[in-house]
Amino acid sequence: MNPIRLAAALLLAGTAAPALAHTPDEAAFRDTYKELVETNTTLSAGSCTLAAERMAARLKAAGYRDEDLHLIVEPSHPKEGNLVAVLQGTDPKLKPLLLLAHIDVVEANRADWERDPFTLVEENGYFYARGSSDDKAQASVWVDTLARFKREGYKPKRTVKMALTCGEETAGAFNGADYLAKHERQLIDAEFALNEGAGGLLDEAGKPVILNIQAGEKFPQNYRLEVTNPGGHSSRPVKENAIYRLSDALVKLRGYDFPFESNEATRGYFAAMAKLTPGAAGQAMAAFAANPRDEAAANAVAAANPSWNGILHTTCVATMLEGGHATNALPQRARANVNCRIFPGTSVEQIRQALETIVADPQVKITTLETRSEISPPPPLTEKVVAPARKIAAEMWPGTPFVPLMAAGGTDGAFLTPAGIPTYGLSGFFADAEGSHAHGLNERMRVKSLMEGRTFLYRLVKAYTSK
Repeated sequence: MNPIRLAAALLLAGTAAPALAHTPDEAAFRDTYKELVETNTTLSAGSCTLAAERMAARLKAAGYRDEDLHLIVEPSHPKEGNLVAVLQGTDPKLKPLLLLAHIDVVEANRADWERDPFTLVEENGYFYARGSSDDKAQASVWVDTLARFKREGYKPKRTVKMALTCGEETAGAFNGADYLAKHERQLIDAEFALNEGAGGLLDEAGKPVILNIQAGEKFPQNYRLEVTNPGGHSSRPVKENAIYRLSDALVKLRGYDFPFESNEATRGYFAAMAKLTPGAAGQAMAAFAANPRDEAAANAVAAANPSWNGILHTTCVATMLEGGHATNALPQRARANVNCRIFPGTSVEQIRQALETIVADPQVKITTLETRSEISPPPPLTEKVVAPARKIAAEMWPGTPFVPLMAAGGTDGAFLTPAGIPTYGLSGFFADAEGSHAHGLNERMRVKSLMEGRTFLYRLVKAYTSK
């Protein structure tokens, strides 16, 4: 997951959230969260299958039948299992709601962390551990919500499905959401899905500033730029050098900016942020939201914050270099990886061709590397989806703007939306400008934010499925 975090200094303070009473069964939720977080699910040494089995056991203890719980394990990936759970609705005419979360986590080296990354520690108002935020917070809430519904005897009108998947954090490896969309489509079929991808921002005083709902995301794609030539002895240098030619290509790429683009989510985002952002940046946001063809306004917004720049257009950046074969030889090969984040509506091949145009050198071969998923337009922000979330958010965090967002990063929604299940990022988890340290050292989740998000998502799922 890669949510946008804004500089707190640019934002106005929001309205303080009211104190919330302890929710029912909080101890049971904490146990679920602890067990899931402390189950190592890294690709190198962990097991998503074990985590899925443990969550299935908790749901079975809450009253779910074996036929309601589906452990999906692709035979060639025995440790990368996925869990689908179903709470049957009473109205067969209503399409289900899908609750999606990934249970795999990024690698974590104990020697680099202040605490054991696979022991959940509560300290100074935070939970610390790998996955405490990304994405076992939301996965635990989904398990907890389904367990609470069963214990309460709640009978939803709309069927509720939950998919805990493996492989979101490992580009190029097995991906559970992709597998389910291709091989178990009917099992996860839904009118729409709720997923990670958006949260809320707190100011320096811990007051909520803004709450986001993600509708769409940019498409991550890697390209290889490669130059080859015969090489030779370094004592006989020539101007034609693979490293120099590749360097020239990368300098051209550095100097190029892709055209600005917009969609419903980005226009809505900047229109709302304009009201919260003082000075020239806020004025530029308002101008861009009103007229996305205003290049001067877009340039001003892009220059003000790298995160804002990231959602204004396609971006491509060199991330890895490789060249030469010996210290005393002219290089026979030089390569660079260029990571692009493609704005929805543009194809992978169109960007490859654009890179060829930018580089303008036939000796630089540009190859598309593995493609993660299909590219699809952002899901529509319909009132059926937005209105219940906006209403509950207003009750829990009065005065806090509820704003659409297109993510610059990627989630498993990239596999479900193209498969016909519109997927929205929504959590109710608030964080400060520093964020959760997801993917980094000492990953954390605010205790208060997790508990409030648990309440928000429980109420939201009930709102979506009771009418």
